[in-house]
Amino acid sequence: MQEFDFAIVGAGIAGVSAAYHFAPRARVIILEREHVPAYHTTGRSAALHSETYGSAEIRAITVATGRFYRNPPPGFAERPVLTPRGALIAGRAEQQPALQKAAAEYASLVPSVRWLEPPEVLARQPLLKPEAAGGGAVFEPEADDMDVAAIHAGFLRGARAAGAVLRLNAEVAALDRKNGRWEIRLGDGETIAAANIVNTSGAWADVVGGLAGARPVGLVPKRRTAFTFDAPAGVAIEKMPMVIDFDESWYIKPEVGQFLASPADETPSPPCDAQPDEMDIAIAVDRIETATTLQIRRLKNKWAGLRSFVSDKNLVVGYDGSVPGFFWLAGQGGYGIQTGAAAGRLAASLALDGKLPADIVELGVTEAALSPGRFTQR
Repeated sequence: MQEFDFAIVGAGIAGVSAAYHFAPRARVIILEREHVPAYHTTGRSAALHSETYGSAEIRAITVATGRFYRNPPPGFAERPVLTPRGALIAGRAEQQPALQKAAAEYASLVPSVRWLEPPEVLARQPLLKPEAAGGGAVFEPEADDMDVAAIHAGFLRGARAAGAVLRLNAEVAALDRKNGRWEIRLGDGETIAAANIVNTSGAWADVVGGLAGARPVGLVPKRRTAFTFDAPAGVAIEKMPMVIDFDESWYIKPEVGQFLASPADETPSPPCDAQPDEMDIAIAVDRIETATTLQIRRLKNKWAGLRSFVSDKNLVVGYDGSVPGFFWLAGQGGYGIQTGAAAGRLAASLALDGKLPADIVELGVTEAALSPGRFTQR
């Protein structure tokens, strides 16, 4: 029977970023149920690194991750993993006070963020109708496109170079704690031993927790639908910012010759291979055509992914207080890639050193805000 210090369940962004930081200091195996890593949520991201998106803790961890992505270690990737995009959170006239308040809050952590007057918004994104920008916008100039494939590959390559083992088609069927270690039975009948389990299984995190006898953290997978459509002929969109409605009821992101769009839906779903919903697509088309001058005649591609949240929409990171050797790294919601580097590092620091990294603490992140105990010890 193979033995490891840590068995990481799931090879999405959470799993490989954790492995990247654990592997230099421990024997690590990554167990992935699918035939390829990053099959589910990681591979279906809108791919924007935004330091204004999410709770205060999420934004702080995103800032720490941005420091890594903008200056990764040698060999992490062949090219930059972030490229400039910019983002506008636009609203109607009656939303102006709330937009200004949000801009001030975000700027306390990200000084480049500012509120724009409506004419400035339309100058930066002329496809918006004036009424959709009547309250101005929060402008995040340092929001960046992420090369998700390169980021995931960089973490996985680094983890394997440090000795981590990746096993595909390795669904965890049963977990049994014996003599201070976990016996992990896989779907094919093989058993692997590990002192600790790191639960990075995304939408399946409560399911895996249940196999270990842990109380659920209340994870709710929520489907998000996305699609692409052609940009208008003759309109240069390459340098346009992403636009998010202040109500977060739709967004459009320019790409090469096309837009990526979504109704920003959050429909509760069981853990599954999520598929797009035609009604959600129709709603998104209507909202985008109402707020912009775009006319969406034909969809190029469509897909859906699951974004898994706990009730406070923060990460869940730490050892389970009731199940020895069971470590949670879950609840990434829609923030998994933008928080990936720092989340993996703080997980390794908590698991191996019993504390958060000092630079992440300085950004306002506390162990209590992330602890699974806020849900499981009640």
